[in-house]
Amino acid sequence: MGRHHASARPRIVGRGLRLGVGSAGVVGAGLLQLAVPALAAPAAPAPAAAPAPAAAPAPATKSATPCAITAKACVDISQKKAWLTDGKGHVLDGPVTVTTGAKGYETPTGTFTVMWKDKNHKSDEYNHAPMNNSVFFAPGDAFHEGSLQRDSAGCVHLSHDDSEKFFDNLQVYDQVQIIP
Repeated sequence: MGRHHASARPRIVGRGLRLGVGSAGVVGAGLLQLAVPALAAPAAPAPAAAPAPAAAPAPATKSATPCAITAKACVDISQKKAWLTDGKGHVLDGPVTVTTGAKGYETPTGTFTVMWKDKNHKSDEYNHAPMNNSVFFAPGDAFHEGSLQRDSAGCVHLSHDDSEKFFDNLQVYDQVQIIP
């Protein structure tokens, strides 16, 4: 093994292919012959486009209630109306008729969160009066089934059917908004 051992020679990339002056034309013609049938072949029909997936409903930019989009329950005391929403601006139920606190027993206004729920609650303050489907959003104040003919002692009274919907749909930590 002399000085020209393969491992001792420096590698030069690109020296392996040597073309003479006429070789480029032959190679070029050969490549063209390979490409012509591909160029001349009719184009295969494009595969049918798959149907576009159904678009998700766009988020609401404005609430369908007088409350914030994020409120899952909205009460407008002056209108004596309430709404149940998905918290994204879309109404699930409402407007429904409600009664709220009488003078001196006003329903608190503002933004609250559901604190707790009790399906068969009895009032500690009012002679164990039934407050079925209670959803408490402030200490001592709740949505519940109650008379729609008279004002409450601060709670939001709903019809039996509406109280069930509010009880079933509202969860602890859901946002509630009460406006004057």
